[in-house]
Amino acid sequence: MVRPIHIITALCAVWGSCPGQHLLIPMDLTQTDHLKAYGVAYRVLEEGQKIQWLLNYRGGSFLLPYHEDVVRECRLRNVASEPVDGAVYAAVVQTISENNMESIILEKAPAIAVYVHPTAQPWDDAVTLALSYAEIPYETIWDEAVLSGALERFDWLHLHHEDFTGQYGKFYQTYRNAAWYTAQKTRCEQEARRLGYAKVSHLKLAVVNAIYDYMTRGGFLFAMCSATDTYDIALAAAGTDICHQVFDGDPVAPDWASKLDFSRCLAFTDFTCITDPAVYEFSDIDTTPLRGTTAPSGASDYFTLFEFSAKYDPVPAMLTQNHVSIIHNFMGQTTGFHEHVIKPAIVILARNEGSDEIKYIHGNCGRGTFTFLGGHDPEDYQHFVGDPPTDLQFHRNSPGYRLILNNILFPAAKKQKQKT
Repeated sequence: MVRPIHIITALCAVWGSCPGQHLLIPMDLTQTDHLKAYGVAYRVLEEGQKIQWLLNYRGGSFLLPYHEDVVRECRLRNVASEPVDGAVYAAVVQTISENNMESIILEKAPAIAVYVHPTAQPWDDAVTLALSYAEIPYETIWDEAVLSGALERFDWLHLHHEDFTGQYGKFYQTYRNAAWYTAQKTRCEQEARRLGYAKVSHLKLAVVNAIYDYMTRGGFLFAMCSATDTYDIALAAAGTDICHQVFDGDPVAPDWASKLDFSRCLAFTDFTCITDPAVYEFSDIDTTPLRGTTAPSGASDYFTLFEFSAKYDPVPAMLTQNHVSIIHNFMGQTTGFHEHVIKPAIVILARNEGSDEIKYIHGNCGRGTFTFLGGHDPEDYQHFVGDPPTDLQFHRNSPGYRLILNNILFPAAKKQKQKT
């Protein structure tokens, strides 16, 4: 066991300060605005200060150098904070050393990119909502920027309601005559031709490969909703054609099933693609059909976060920090992942107890990582096309949105080694 005095000495060396000059942002049930608390932490990192993320301590609290301007900013954002004197600091350090807790140093504010269609879409992105509410800056990028190497400017990339298979979200049956659908299809086809690709699926595969290379060089990828499974489906189907004629003008390859290469996939294996354009589903990875054609109220639909050793498995511990461990589920075009199609090396972060639905997973790709979270909007159980965006002022303590913001701060951490 590491003795408390050793931890105090090390942290004083990091900050160049002594105990008694710290500010705690609690992340347990006492916090008034969990989501904006992440924004305060990000702002401190932007100013060049290092902070501590206290894993499993009071919901994953933040410990910062004490500055009056930070205290003022917390007040302005309605974020609860507590000054920490030397005695309290020593007690915190001892508590962490003697329990399943750890202090992780956050060193720099990650540069954030969100992959998003350049035209308005009839849905919204929970991550951009979270970033905007927390006042964390980000840039949007699209296909041409990805292919031209723009990802090298960013530490963290988010993908959300995207279809990397070239099937336009499998919205054909219901929305093929909708103005937004036809405009999106036309825009994507024009963009593919402009960039030198015969089909949209070919362009998307090139984007997927560029993102893959970004991860191998150390990039962090976070995906939600349909961007999770369609990313791997596109990788597996690189050597064949799974797009129906209504999407790309020619039929699916007759031997497509035998040509899927699961070794290329990040997270999934041995899945079956669904090529019927009338079926609103990409493959049997997704667990949404478990809920039938009509979704329940969601009153009894929950998933459970796993608890990890903060000292020995800090990476999954960071990704699962929360003030509750059981979280209300939420649907999406991809709601969750069937356990039997998940590769053995993948770390399962959360599951729907009593079923084989895995909600939240994490894995490595070269020097980088990827994290997939099923579902579309953590505070809208069943979000439909055209529904208004969630107003996070009414969900400032959302445990589901905290998972998103954990991923945003994750790249700021000093490089951690995870036990295998």
